[in-house]
Amino acid sequence: MSLTFYSYPKCGTCKKAKKWLEDQGLSIDEIHIVENPPSKMELKSLYEKSGLPLKKFFNTSGKKYRELGLKEKVNSASDDELLEILSSDGMLIKRPVTTDGSKVTVGFKEETFEETWK
Repeated sequence: MSLTFYSYPKCGTCKKAKKWLEDQGLSIDEIHIVENPPSKMELKSLYEKSGLPLKKFFNTSGKKYRELGLKEKVNSASDDELLEILSSDGMLIKRPVTTDGSKVTVGFKEETFEETWK
């Protein structure tokens, strides 16, 4: 099984998640989330498969998120508007986003990875 792993190479959390996956012997297809961000349709699919609220896909600690004043917008915008915003800039997406095509995790929590990818 190969996992699609959207990450940002300079991101410490992404490095930890990648190491964890490799330590489990899982093969990953790594995609640079800023150079090749997922499209609006890909994000919609990831969101629907994740079972998470769409606002969990936002990198709320990112500079871009604060610059664009998205804190209020995330609570009032429609899913369609939020997907449009997310697909406009890979730096707005919480990373890493990991998927096998049916399951999706956002960010890295070892317990979640244990449950999902082991």
